[in-house]
Amino acid sequence: MFPVARAAQSLVARGIQHTAVRRAHRKHEPDFHDKYGTMILLGGAAVFSAVWGYVFTGLNIAWGFSPVGRITPKEWRE
Repeated sequence: MFPVARAAQSLVARGIQHTAVRRAHRKHEPDFHDKYGTMILLGGAAVFSAVWGYVFTGLNIAWGFSPVGRITPKEWRE
């Protein structure tokens, strides 16, 4: 391996080790996402479901029925 590449690799590895040690010794304090993340996710899922449920029930779509054979073309007017 070239000396420059070896030096760069050791610098990167040392930086990663330094970051890992620094994070391991720091006391973890809950942030906004730790406190409210699950509730926001569940609230968003509930709103999403409610809105799409309203849209789908309000469209009056007959689900699962094929129009093949039931639709006849209108007579052509000249």
